[in-house]
Formats: sequence, structure tokens, C-alpha cells
Amino acid sequence: MERATICNGATRMAVIGAVVIAAANLAACATADARDTSIPASTDLQRVVDEAHARFKDLNDGKNANYIPILDTVPSELFGVVIATRDGRIYEAGDTDYTFSIQSTAKPFTAALVMQQYGGPQAVQDKIGVEPTGLPFNSKMAVELYDARSVNPLVNAGAIAAVSLVKADSEEQRWELVLGNLSGFAGESLALLNDVYESEYTTSWSNRGIANNLYNYERLYSDPEEALRVYTQQSSIGVNTRQLAIMGATLANGGVNPKTSKRLLDAAHVPELLAIMLTAGFYDESGYWSMWAGLPAKTGVGGGIIAVVPGRFAIAAFSPRLNEAGNSVRAQKAIQHIAGELGVGIFGPNPD
Repeated sequence: MERATICNGATRMAVIGAVVIAAANLAACATADARDTSIPASTDLQRVVDEAHARFKDLNDGKNANYIPILDTVPSELFGVVIATRDGRIYEAGDTDYTFSIQSTAKPFTAALVMQQYGGPQAVQDKIGVEPTGLPFNSKMAVELYDARSVNPLVNAGAIAAVSLVKADSEEQRWELVLGNLSGFAGESLALLNDVYESEYTTSWSNRGIANNLYNYERLYSDPEEALRVYTQQSSIGVNTRQLAIMGATLANGGVNPKTSKRLLDAAHVPELLAIMLTAGFYDESGYWSMWAGLPAKTGVGGGIIAVVPGRFAIAAFSPRLNEAGNSVRAQKAIQHIAGELGVGIFGPNPD
């Protein structure tokens, strides 16, 4: 009886989650249609970037991630903020050239690759899921509670499943497709940080358990250890804040990279991806983020966050100090400040 109650509760949450995503998608599209989608003046964009950096650079709340040992060695004072517009203009402040590990900020872009390979978001919905979990990003309980098992492509379980869904004939090709896709979004070649990969892969007991459990439930689509290796390599790619901003600007530009003019995701599928980012990109703080920033976003335990203002620009920020949910303290404060100052939340202005 107790198990049935849990499953029924999970089912109700799944139904609610589907309604939330549909509503977010409709609201995003309706708001974009009704709103001026012009890009603010360059002076205003540089001003808010400078303000955000100056306001939060001395904030020392939180601490580096230490469950991946090498992340604990990243200098905690680092802080970079960038706006990249849909036409490729850059406005920046702070340590924007510092290369850090992309970690979970890679996840929506690999989900985009799956959408592109399979002709749309239906494959993601059917083979991974699109519901927010309300649980931590590395939750094993979510795999048991939800019928979808992998739940959504922005938590660890769903991201491992997404990597396994990439159409490839070998592990090497799978990795090349994932790396090439992320480099395409960045508009320049990205590279694996080998020391990060070794540190992460040798301690990936939790993710290994998730991968094997998904395989047992027939919700993984390649060999579990292959999926885990490629997923861990994906997380260990090096990126700087400027490159991350261009990746977000590609989504703001309807799936076309503003630097290279290369299409990475069909424009028709961008709203679905942004809806998943809005409802699941901040893990168990996604509701808070939607309320106070109102932007589709994705965080990573490497300290990066990317947020998208549809049709206009992207805001990226990096700083390694994280809160208990695994989200960068300075980065989210900076993005929230910029979104509030410019009044660009998709549901309306969220003043700081």
C-alpha cells in the first residue's frame, strides 16, 4: 500500500509537471510575440554587466564542489560575467577568459543534439522524460520514484541517458559527436580537461550506479560503462564564460550560432528545450529561479550558469562557490541582477 501511494504521488507530479512545461512553453512564446525583442543599447548592457560583477565579486557565501576532488582546487575568488547578443556582440567583466569544466551546463546542448538527430523533442520525451524531479541533480531515488526513470535530460540520470541516445557506431564516434556539437554551439573548438576527467571518472560511483540502474530498467540505450565514460568526458570539457555565453546566444538566436552562422538546432525545437531549462535547469531550486529571474537557464557544479533571453541575448556567469543545491552563488546573483535591471524575465520584469 505504501509503495502504491508513492507511485500514485509520482504519477500526479508527472501530470503536474507536464502541465507546467506546456504552460511555460506557451507563456514563453506568447511573451516573445507580445514583447519588443530588440537588443538593449550597448551602453546599458555593459553597465549592467559591470554592476553585477562589482556588486557580487566580494560575496563569499558557499564553497567549491569537493565530491569531484579537483573542483575543490579551483581558486574560489574567480568570477566572470558575460552577455552575448543574438548577433554575436560581447559585453564582459571579470575572469571571463578562465577555462573551467563545463559540467552540467553541457546537458541542454546534448539534449539539443538528440533532438536534432531524432527529428524533434518527442524522442527526448519518450526515451528520457521531461519532468522536473524536485530532487537533487544526482538523485538515485528519482530513478525509482518516476516511471520515466531518467526523468529529464538536465539531471544526471537523464543526461547519461541522453549521451546513450546519441546515434553513433562506436564509443569514439559518440564522444566526437558530443564534443563536436558543444564546440559548434561555442563557435570554436573546445577540448577535454584530462585532469578533470580522471578525477571525476575515478570517483564516479554514484553515476555508475545510476547508469547500471537505468540499463536494468531498459532506459539506457548503449553499454552502461560507455555511456558513463562519454558522459564524464562531456562534463570535463573546458569552457570559459565568453564561450558559454555564445552557446546560450545560439539558443537565443533560434538555434543558429551568431559567430559562425551554423545551425545547431532547428528553430521549431528551441522553445521545447528552453521550457525544460526553465523547469529543471536549476534542479530543486528551479521554482525559485523561475519566480525571481524568470529565464530558462542551466547550472553546473563547475561554477558556470547560462541563461537565455529568447530572441535577444544570453547571460553567462562563472564562479566556483556553490550553494547547497550545487548552484554558483555569485553567478546566479549576477544573472538575477542583470535580468531584473533589464526587465527581461519571460513572464515580465523581475526587479532586483
